Amino acid sequence: GADRGGPPANGGAAGTGGVAGDGGRESRIPVRGIRRAIAEHMVASAFTAPHVTEFLTVDLTRSVRAIGRLREQPAWREVRVSPLLLVARAVLAAVQRYPMLNARWAGDEIIVPEFVNLGIAVATERGLVVPNIKDAGELSNLALARAIGAVTATARAGRSTPADMTGGTFSITNVGVFGVDAGTPILPVGESAILAFGAVRDGPWVHRGKVKVRKVTTLSLSFDHRVVDGELGSRFLCAIGTFLNDPETALLAHG
Repeated sequence: GADRGGPPANGGAAGTGGVAGDGGRESRIPVRGIRRAIAEHMVASAFTAPHVTEFLTVDLTRSVRAIGRLREQPAWREVRVSPLLLVARAVLAAVQRYPMLNARWAGDEIIVPEFVNLGIAVATERGLVVPNIKDAGELSNLALARAIGAVTATARAGRSTPADMTGGTFSITNVGVFGVDAGTPILPVGESAILAFGAVRDGPWVHRGKVKVRKVTTLSLSFDHRVVDGELGSRFLCAIGTFLNDPETALLAHG
């Protein structure tokens, strides 16, 4: 699946601290190119938009089973598919109900697009990039899975174009691929919300009145409090959780 992370092991904005006068015991890494652009965007976002992050732990057992069934379908055998697909579909369904999460602050007005350009954060050798899938809400599940795979592969190969990287309206970062449970993601510049998808683990969960071992994950939603208040952010996050708890019923309800 697609993923997001910090700089690779051989990268970073600065070397580790050393002892003055001990020449050779510290390294200096020039900050340029994509690393400089990432730093500038993150600082601009962090010090412009008032961030709020909320967390929700979700029973993902039915979603994991649904993905397993998809993999068995002939049309899906050549497609790499993971629970990230259903997280993306859950986001798209929730945006239909709560379009302000897909909006952006523009000073004297708030702009609410009637489309979703879905960003998928990807950790590459050059640093973090967030290409987006244009009009993601118009895609079938199979087409969405292929699009996630395509933007991820293109980004890792260093072939993402400026058009791929601009115009995003909502983003997802999959920190779970690194074994991380949750985080407080920073908004991409020009977007009002980003969802972090944590690791899927076996955990105790009360299911039908009994404690059972289920597939559990934590979702983290950061949003711009100028555009989204706490109630709206909470409702949006809960809508995603409800979808993932029972994706088949949710898909039927959303056509």
